[in-house]
Amino acid sequence: MASIHVESASELLEAQAHVWNYSFNYINCMSVKCAIQLGIPEIIHKHGQPMTLSQIVSALGVNPNKAHGIHRLMRVLVHTGFFSQPKVSKIDHQEDKYFLTPSSRLLLKDAPFTAAPFVFFELDPLMINSFQSLSAWFKNDDSTAFETTNGKKPWDCVANEPKFKKTFYDAMVSDSQLVARALIEDHKELFKGLKSLVDVGGGTGTIAETIAKAFPEIHCSVFDLPHVVDNLQGTLNLAFHGGDMFKAIPSADVVLLKWILHNWGDEESLKILKRCREAIPSKEMGGKVIIIELVMGMEDQSEGSIETQLCFDMVMMCTCNTGKERSVEEWKKLFLEAGFTHYKISPILGLRSLIELYP
Repeated sequence: MASIHVESASELLEAQAHVWNYSFNYINCMSVKCAIQLGIPEIIHKHGQPMTLSQIVSALGVNPNKAHGIHRLMRVLVHTGFFSQPKVSKIDHQEDKYFLTPSSRLLLKDAPFTAAPFVFFELDPLMINSFQSLSAWFKNDDSTAFETTNGKKPWDCVANEPKFKKTFYDAMVSDSQLVARALIEDHKELFKGLKSLVDVGGGTGTIAETIAKAFPEIHCSVFDLPHVVDNLQGTLNLAFHGGDMFKAIPSADVVLLKWILHNWGDEESLKILKRCREAIPSKEMGGKVIIIELVMGMEDQSEGSIETQLCFDMVMMCTCNTGKERSVEEWKKLFLEAGFTHYKISPILGLRSLIELYP
């Protein structure tokens, strides 16, 4: 008869601490959202130098009875790396000062590559409340937990709810601005010798416009649903075309897919990749597909990166029906089934990878 393991009191307390830690994790992200809404990064940035707690409280204009809470909020944000607080000598009786970090500078609302819109999108009630219905969704017939919670699909909310639509597009544009900068500054070789590029699902054209300005010799196109691009104006080397990527994609030397395939299951993604292959010339003629997506299970990833990717996959499950993040093997299977002969995965875009796919 197998023996039954009985945890010691110390083991139970350690397990309790683990449970508590994850039960309270939502407070970290809500604290970041609160800091953005209060404008704390802006206040320190505009001050031009680190600020003391009393200076921050004064600039915020918070209710005097609640000023003590700013210290507690900042303590969490320092611990999570959004602000730094180098200790000063107590001999001088000076207050500790709060410094911006790279993460808090990325939360500045007017920064060129602000991540604040992404925070607001992922923490929008329509998004986070979906996880309240996750257990119910596993037992019902709804396509997503988002639909179980909100009674409609995410894209219906984007189309019909102006506030959510703005939150979504602001997040996508801000991310595309940062990715475009990384491509132009650090990976210019991707565009060497190209004559044409089409950004499939490129929305309002943030990435394509950046590429078109940096490389005037490349004719860039944005291909998206007609209602997305109908009223958008192009330039000499930037055009907008409406259509259905499942039916046909405009011809170009390079097809760019940024954050498109993770919205779809394998069957739909296979159709998109086959249309991409039809749209480009041979490898010898410079044809390829550039994909920007998460690739799970890459070597040398930090624990934090792995956890974020796993959470991102859960977001896709809750919002996009068949959408998912994929491993190297899952990507390889898709590429080969779509008729491509060679691919290269480079984990060089933060949590995401740059994938070059050749016919």
